[in-house]
Amino acid sequence: MLAAMSQWLTLSRAAHLLGISRVALQRRIRDGELASFDGMVDATDLQRAWPQLDLDDSGSFEKTRAIREDAFARRLRERVLPTQETLAQRIFVQGQELAELQRTLTRYHALFAALRARLDQPQVPAPAELAALLDDGLARALSEPPPPRDVGALDAMLRVMSAHVTVKPSGREFFVEGSETLLKAALRAGLAPNYGCGNGNCGLCKARVVAGETRDVSPSDYRFSEAEKAQNHVLMCSCTALSSDLTLEVLEAGAPEDIPEQRVVAKVRRIDALGADVMRLHLQTPRSNRLRFLAGQRVTLGIRAGIRDGSDVHGEFSVASCPCDDRNLIFHIARNDHRAASADFSACLFDGRIRLADDVSVWGPWGTFVLENSSPRPLVFIALEDGFAPINSLIEHAIAVDAAESITLYWASAQVGGQYLPNQCRAWAEALDEFSYRALGVEELPAVVGANAALAGSDVYLAGAAQSVGPIAEALLAAGVPPAQLHVEPL
Repeated sequence: MLAAMSQWLTLSRAAHLLGISRVALQRRIRDGELASFDGMVDATDLQRAWPQLDLDDSGSFEKTRAIREDAFARRLRERVLPTQETLAQRIFVQGQELAELQRTLTRYHALFAALRARLDQPQVPAPAELAALLDDGLARALSEPPPPRDVGALDAMLRVMSAHVTVKPSGREFFVEGSETLLKAALRAGLAPNYGCGNGNCGLCKARVVAGETRDVSPSDYRFSEAEKAQNHVLMCSCTALSSDLTLEVLEAGAPEDIPEQRVVAKVRRIDALGADVMRLHLQTPRSNRLRFLAGQRVTLGIRAGIRDGSDVHGEFSVASCPCDDRNLIFHIARNDHRAASADFSACLFDGRIRLADDVSVWGPWGTFVLENSSPRPLVFIALEDGFAPINSLIEHAIAVDAAESITLYWASAQVGGQYLPNQCRAWAEALDEFSYRALGVEELPAVVGANAALAGSDVYLAGAAQSVGPIAEALLAAGVPPAQLHVEPL
C-alpha cells in the first residue's frame, strides 16, 4: 500500500522532466542504479538518483515558460489572464504544494503502517510504547524538509504545458506542446502516422481515442460516419490533447511498402552552396498536398528546363531532411553526378536554370534504406562524399525518436574538407552525450571501420557512390557485421 502512495512516472515523462534522453534513463535502470516497475519509475527514486541535477539547468523549467498556449484568444490572454510567465510560476508553486501534500500523506501512511504492524504482534504494546512510537513518527513526518525543486512539482506544471500521448498498438510515445496538433507533435517525435492533406479534408489521419480527451484546434471538412463517431475517432491534423495523458489507436507506417506513391508539385524556396561542388536545394510543398516519406528514402525530381528539345528533365535524389517537417524537403545535389539519369537535373541547378519560386515535381518515395525502429542496437552511419544526404535524414530521425543507445558517424571524402556540413556534425557530437563524429579520408575508412570491435553488435548504414560502397561493405562484413545488420544505399 505504501508503494501506491508514491508518484509514478513513465520513462518518457521522467526523461522529459529531467531534460535527458530516454536511453540514458534506461541505462541507469539496466545498471541497477534506478528501480522501475512495469515501465515506470518513482519520482522519489528519480530525485535520489540525480541529486546533483538542478532542474532549472536541465532546461525543462525554462522550456515550459517558452511554450505559448495559443488556444486562448489574444483578447482573453491580454485582458483577463496574467502573463504566461506568471501563469507558469503559479502552476509551479501549486505543484510544489501538491507534491508536499503527497509526501506528507506518504509519511503519515508509513507511520500508521508501523503502528498497525506493532499492534498485530502477539505481545500487546504498552500505552507508553505506542505513545513514543507515535511521537517519533510525527516528529519525522513534520520535520523532513522538502527537496529543492521537487520532481513532482515540476511534473505537475509540465502536465499542463505538455500532454503525454501513448500510441497503440506500437506502444510508442510522444509529447504535445501547447496546442499543437496531434499530427504535428507525432511527426516531430519521429512517428510515421497515416495522413494526407494535413488540413482536415481527406480523413487519412483518423485515430481512435482509447483514453483521455481531445479538442479541435482547427476546422475540418471531413465528416465522420456514425460508426466512427461512436468509436470516438478524431483527426490528428485538427485536434490537440486536452487531457495530460492520452492514448490513441493509430495506423502507422512500419515499412517502406506502407508509404503510398505520391506526386506533389513543390516550389523552390531556397538554393545554397554547401561547397564548391554541392548545392542545397530547399523545396516547399503546398499546405494541402505534403509528401509522406520515411527517413532515408529517395524521390524523383522533375522540371521543364528547355534543354535542347524542351523536354522534361528528371533526377532521382535522396531526401536529406527529416520526415518530421514534411513540407520542407532538403536535397544535397552534387555538381558532377555520376548517374546519367540525374546529371541533367544537376547541371540545371548549377547552371542557374532552376530559380527561386520555380515549380519542381516530386514523385515518390522510393527505396528501403530506412531505420529499423524496433532494433535496440547502437547505430553506426558511414557516408561517402555526398552519400551524407540520406545519412543526414536518418540521423535527424534517430535523434527525434530518441531510441538509439549510441550514434556513431563516419564521413569519408577524397578531398580535404569534403565534409560539406562539418559544423552540423560537430554540433550533434557536442549536444548529444552518446554521439560521436569522425571525418576521414576515403583511404582511411577501411582500416578504421575494420578496427571497430563494436560494429558486430550495431546496425550499420552505408551510403555513397555505387562504385565506392562495394569495397567498404566487404570490409564491414569481414569485420563481423552480420549481413542482416548492414544496410547499403548505392547512389
